[in-house]
Amino acid sequence: MKENHLLQIRRIMESAVREAAELILQAHGILAETKTGKRDVVTEYDRRVQETLIALLSDAVPGAHFFCEEMDEQDRLDEKQVFIIDPIDGTMNFVHGLKHSCISVAYMEEGEVRVGMIYNPYTDELFSAIAGGGAECNGKAIHVTDTGLADSIVCFGTAPYQPALTDRTFSLARKLFDAGLDLRREGAAALDLCTVAAGRAGLFFELQLSFWDYAAGQLIVKEAGGVCTSPDGVPLSQDGSKCGVVAGSPAAVKDYFSL
Repeated sequence: MKENHLLQIRRIMESAVREAAELILQAHGILAETKTGKRDVVTEYDRRVQETLIALLSDAVPGAHFFCEEMDEQDRLDEKQVFIIDPIDGTMNFVHGLKHSCISVAYMEEGEVRVGMIYNPYTDELFSAIAGGGAECNGKAIHVTDTGLADSIVCFGTAPYQPALTDRTFSLARKLFDAGLDLRREGAAALDLCTVAAGRAGLFFELQLSFWDYAAGQLIVKEAGGVCTSPDGVPLSQDGSKCGVVAGSPAAVKDYFSL
């Protein structure tokens, strides 16, 4: 019964995400507004995508609550049904026409993320996972690579809103560059987590992310056989607070903690 319920939630999420993504694909005349600083930007499309998702999901799941990047006041995460939404992850990419951005939606039930979905409208790749049901991309099962760090590409984020973390970030990036095959910095943490889940990269790290950045991706990585933890090895925060993230194949994450 529970599996059927979550499959229904997944179908609802996919329909909403695909409809909202049309706003991204049709975007033009994109103007960026700054939030906390010049690297932290928002556009009318972030707000419109979020509003569309909230409207569609509210209609389909009456009584659901929302924890979203562009909300002034968040609903509580301990409500029975909560959707965690990043309407456009990779907004800076979106503003500059790099076409590497996504919609990330997670469904949390009674304090635990049960369904995760990340959609890249530019490639039409839909990554999703149901707790205990494995991970997939466009309906095909995905799995993390079985290689260690030495045979892996490493993706990373620079925590651009937190300049105090810059030196630590690039020091760690240098260590991982020396230990692995090469580095990639693509500017959308949710998609980086999917890259790991699909076995295209062995490891991802960023020293500070918001819950909406990784809520869906953490489940997709775990259901793809990977490990998702903090840079200090403690479990990721699930209470909405910010934290660092390390995700990868079990072998690559083990190697990370051996550096």
